[in-house]
Amino acid sequence: MRFEPQTLTVKSGERVTWTNKDLFPHTATAEGKAFDSKAIEPKASWTFVAAKPGTYSYVCALHPTMKGRLTVE
Repeated sequence: MRFEPQTLTVKSGERVTWTNKDLFPHTATAEGKAFDSKAIEPKASWTFVAAKPGTYSYVCALHPTMKGRLTVE
């Protein structure tokens, strides 16, 4: 019930993959909807190409106490 790592820094153009190793579906939903994985089912993954530099705070829309931050350089 957490993002691991909670903060991540990548270069512009890199791919970021969220893999759900939990028993419940989760999302990676950025503030302002810069990205939204929709539900990632258990044992599934979702990949985002981090094209635009910036800092993106995100949550699991299904479990809002799960928070993370992606920085794209």
